Amino acid sequence: MTSIAKCSAALFALLCATMPAHAGACADDIAQTQAQLDLAIEKNAGSHGWQPESLGALRSHQPTPRSLAETEGGNGIDFTDALDSLDRARTADRTGDIAACSREVAHARAILR
Repeated sequence: MTSIAKCSAALFALLCATMPAHAGACADDIAQTQAQLDLAIEKNAGSHGWQPESLGALRSHQPTPRSLAETEGGNGIDFTDALDSLDRARTADRTGDIAACSREVAHARAILR
């Protein structure tokens, strides 16, 4: 075996070993619910009109879905609870607990209704 073939085989083995694991069965539901939650947060953020800038905005910090949810969680909707449910769903999905993942996704969707 030539040195180029050996290097190619070693590189192929290394690439296969570092490839990300296949996403869990619940990953699509999580992604879809996250997109719906992001839209709901953005829609709610624009519904209150102009507000004074927060300290974070004055310091040029970029908003995150969680910071917007904490700031804009009005109208009786607790967006942070939905984000927490999706975080727990991701953890359950990584560990292979499909029942817990589905339960947390359902909880997040119930908050959005």
